[in-house]
Amino acid sequence: MIPLHREREQPIFSSRAHVFQIDPATKRNWLPASKHAVTVSFFYDAGRSVYRIISVGGTKAIINSTITPNMTFTKTSQKFGQWADSRANTVYGLGFSTEQHLQQFSDQFKEVKEAARLVREKAQERFEMANPALNIAAPQLSQELSEDRHSPPLLAVNGPANGPGELVRSKSAEVELTSEKERIKKMLSEGSVCDINLEAELFTLQDSNAKLVAALQEANNSVEEWKNQLAEYQEETDRLRNQVSELEAQSGRPASSDPGREQLSRSLEDLEALLQDKEQEIQTLQSKKSDVGELEKEREEALHRLQEVESRNVELTERVQTAEGTLASSRDQREKSETELQTLVQVLDVKICDLKDLRHSLAKLVDK
Repeated sequence: MIPLHREREQPIFSSRAHVFQIDPATKRNWLPASKHAVTVSFFYDAGRSVYRIISVGGTKAIINSTITPNMTFTKTSQKFGQWADSRANTVYGLGFSTEQHLQQFSDQFKEVKEAARLVREKAQERFEMANPALNIAAPQLSQELSEDRHSPPLLAVNGPANGPGELVRSKSAEVELTSEKERIKKMLSEGSVCDINLEAELFTLQDSNAKLVAALQEANNSVEEWKNQLAEYQEETDRLRNQVSELEAQSGRPASSDPGREQLSRSLEDLEALLQDKEQEIQTLQSKKSDVGELEKEREEALHRLQEVESRNVELTERVQTAEGTLASSRDQREKSETELQTLVQVLDVKICDLKDLRHSLAKLVDK
């Protein structure tokens, strides 16, 4: 079983695989997220008590998936497996080099999912154990005070008289801070999803840019070859025209009746048609050059959006840390109030017993 307490963001298991993501448009086709096999690792975040699958290609995160107990890793072939991440709104696919590596990753996924379930159950148990004590403490005090409502009032006995009120206020403040913390965490998670989507979009643009650059280089090479062929065809055309002129001058009659002239004319027409086709292809390739500039502009916009999301993530992280500090301070104050309340209850119990003894003593004296 995987240990539930590690240092923050420590790798548990690593393997190498080709990473894919489902096409958001068709929801059927796979889009490659990495050109080569990359390292895919399981991590445990001790600060947040969550397990994650992370894969980094170069300087960008290809996979950043938080594992939940309801996730399932499915082996669709001997060397390929996939799982769905509802938070990232995508499906990840991994292609391994061997069936053994796929089986090891699948077994590790099951263990991590079980560990995530245990972490959630323990957190739920701690929450349920903490809340009933808070809900029962104040009613018990009210009942005891109502039973002894005819006794003389005791003010500020070994503790502050407004202890229960402070406890209620502490509970209310903690609930507000917890809701604020959950809201900020949700915003941070949405920012992370947006960050990942922008990184995936940037990767797609870079891949398309690289393909267009390669196609443009190939087209430029083809243009040079076609230009050379065009020059050769023009030279051949000029040579044929000169031959036609010489034949007309030698024969002294129209060359239309000469079979050689007809053959030369057909060859000339074929060459001219071929020249027109080549010129049209050259114009088409030159028009494609403008697409590269548009892709560069889109890539710069994606980078700018990515930087904005990163700054927003930093701001949200600072707000979460501030909320956590305030929540910890509220918890300390609540524990202090609970201790003072228990002391007050014990003192009240002692005073009540003393008053009962005094009442019995006075009753005995009256009977005598």
